[in-house]
Amino acid sequence: MEFDGERIARRGVVVVTVNYRVNVFGFLAHPQLTEEQPDAPTNFGSLDQQAALRWVQRNIAFFGGDPGNVTIAGQSAGGGSVMSQMACMDNEGLFHRAVVMSAMIRSPYQVGGIGVPEELWHAEENGQHFLSFMGCSTIEQARKLDAATIRDKYEEYTKIFPAMFTVLDHKFCVGDPMVLFMEGKHVNVPVMSGNTSDEFPSYIEASSKEDLKKKAEEIFGKNAETFLRFPEAMREDSDGKYAKVNGIECTIKCLFSDKKSAGEKKPYYYYRFDADIPGWDNAGTFHSVDLWFFFETLAKCWRPFVGRHYDLSRMMCNYWVNFIKTGDPNGNDADGKPMPYWYPYEKEKPCEMIFMSDRPVVNCGGVTPFKEFLQEQIKKTLSTGSDQNSWNVKKGDYNEQVKD
Repeated sequence: MEFDGERIARRGVVVVTVNYRVNVFGFLAHPQLTEEQPDAPTNFGSLDQQAALRWVQRNIAFFGGDPGNVTIAGQSAGGGSVMSQMACMDNEGLFHRAVVMSAMIRSPYQVGGIGVPEELWHAEENGQHFLSFMGCSTIEQARKLDAATIRDKYEEYTKIFPAMFTVLDHKFCVGDPMVLFMEGKHVNVPVMSGNTSDEFPSYIEASSKEDLKKKAEEIFGKNAETFLRFPEAMREDSDGKYAKVNGIECTIKCLFSDKKSAGEKKPYYYYRFDADIPGWDNAGTFHSVDLWFFFETLAKCWRPFVGRHYDLSRMMCNYWVNFIKTGDPNGNDADGKPMPYWYPYEKEKPCEMIFMSDRPVVNCGGVTPFKEFLQEQIKKTLSTGSDQNSWNVKKGDYNEQVKD
């Protein structure tokens, strides 16, 4: 319900929702497939999205749309898809702006993470294991099974073995989209990106302050003492969780700052959603709650939203639509008065838009020294190439890994 595009369409935007294959149907890799179709061995879900972008170019004018003014947007895994499409240079000219919601996910405290593509050889081994799990020895045998059977067997399989996501096939996917974005090897368009305050916190788990010091040395090396001098680093949130921070926020600001300091001319807009969320469950700003506001679909939600929530939602949808139309989120509210001005995020002027409970608030006060330190850690991890995917084990070790 939260994805209903009516309110966006009422503002003069043609809304296109794309269906694409996921899990084993979208990202199976197998040596036989690689041999049969070397130009498209895997990443079928991503190719579905790409096909939809090409369809829009051919057909959107018949629906009143402009093929020269296309924005792609996604949240969570959808935001990861946007990053993947931006990282594929074959998409140059297919879209002109991008919205990445809650998807630039890295932790300053660990290597790798969600969204790092898997090596093709390893994905092929996973695919072979899945076929064996279904009792098949060839792709032809698997193709004779009905989709429901494959879906159900995949659900069983992923309770024990790794799931299937984007694969480093060197055709569609040529590298980690986050690294490619930082290096400028991507479709160069204006970007809006942000997060909710409570989603996916990063922290260091330690049994004591002494254990925290040991783990800090493992993570930061010679910079461990600098880290430990920050009061935020020594703060225990709960149950031995120290130095809690929003990894998405740190990652976005790291990437946006670095891009602008490198002379990028495209604007990059950062937001943080921090409104109160009513309801018996005291859910906080959970992952995806901002969708109800950006799509202005609060009335479809069971939560007892009141007037100020609807006012905030209206303005958030306004900002979104303005960015979709022009690449600049700024403009007037329904009463004709200008909404708070949303500045692009730059290293010299790190402005953010905070969507508070009753209104949008612009903050250009800069980044705290603690978060700046962590942003540099993320940048270092990405730029040194040490941010390799979690599948980066020696070839042939797959059986031992899945047994463990």
